[in-house]
Amino acid sequence: MAKPSRVAVFLCAVSSLCAVLSSATVTVNEPIVNGLSWSFYDASCPSVEGIVRWHVTEALRRDIGIAAGLIRIFFHDCFPQGCDASLLLSGSSSEQQEVPNKTLRPEALKLIDDIRAAVHRDCGPKVSCADITTLATRDAVVASGGPYFDVPLGRRDGFAPASKDQVGTLPGPSFEVPMLIQAFKDRNLNVRDLVALSGAHTVGLGHCESFRGRLPPNADDTIDPPFRQKLTAKCSNDPAGTVTQVLDVRTPNAFDNKYYFDLIAKQGLFKSDQGLINHPDTNRTATRFALNQGAFFDQFAKSMVKMSQMDVLTHSAGEIRLNCAVRNTRVSGLEAAGDEGLAADA
Repeated sequence: MAKPSRVAVFLCAVSSLCAVLSSATVTVNEPIVNGLSWSFYDASCPSVEGIVRWHVTEALRRDIGIAAGLIRIFFHDCFPQGCDASLLLSGSSSEQQEVPNKTLRPEALKLIDDIRAAVHRDCGPKVSCADITTLATRDAVVASGGPYFDVPLGRRDGFAPASKDQVGTLPGPSFEVPMLIQAFKDRNLNVRDLVALSGAHTVGLGHCESFRGRLPPNADDTIDPPFRQKLTAKCSNDPAGTVTQVLDVRTPNAFDNKYYFDLIAKQGLFKSDQGLINHPDTNRTATRFALNQGAFFDQFAKSMVKMSQMDVLTHSAGEIRLNCAVRNTRVSGLEAAGDEGLAADA
């Protein structure tokens, strides 16, 4: 169950978010599985949530785009093999070398390890990078206007990155709705989870290559013609692959339900997004979220808590990394951490 005392602390610590939180706090009654706990760090590191929250709020004050970066890292970490911070590992055989992860935001990755360093300075190496990623993502959602929800803690960090095949299970921007439904079903996530979690595209950017298939000379009658014309002009000169477009044309820096309005107006950027309003299996839920932001926030919170518990490592499994980007012991193809949590030189 939700803990109002933590919400109260949050309200006092970040006064600029009081109005948002007072109307957007979601109580999630999803069952806790796999040995996680609402009070896991109450004795060993009671300051962890406050430290994470402060760093995320400061980072987003400087660059609101980091919110989308954190949400993407969380999703891309959890979906392939579970929420074990394996995506944070660096090196030649890391998940970061796979195509879906090539455009992860370096600032968001750095923020997670900066938070890890601050937490470990205060409490010692008690808190995993996986838990820090989960908390930072939740706080990024809140700081950009989305719902507050408690998350159970106690994850440990994985020893190995997900395989290429596992990373390949990440849903792509060109997926049709039946492909999306199957991909989510394979990870025990339902259609409501699919439509709600897709709503995270209310913040963030897409590169031209991720939606070029919807532009001329290809035909796509599911996209608003003036919007298509604008995107075509924008992406016509992108030799370096660096041109981007906001995912939500109405409120690109606010976590709200306007993403679903975009879909109704045929202004969803990705084929996978636009299909949600067009396909009979997802249309009703997407329309409901467009009409009722509270319903979207409620389901998004539930789906995030559900995803955050997928295939987690707990108790004696995994490790508490001294550096989120490296394992504590050397492994071929991956970096390793020294005694102070810094990458080893050799």
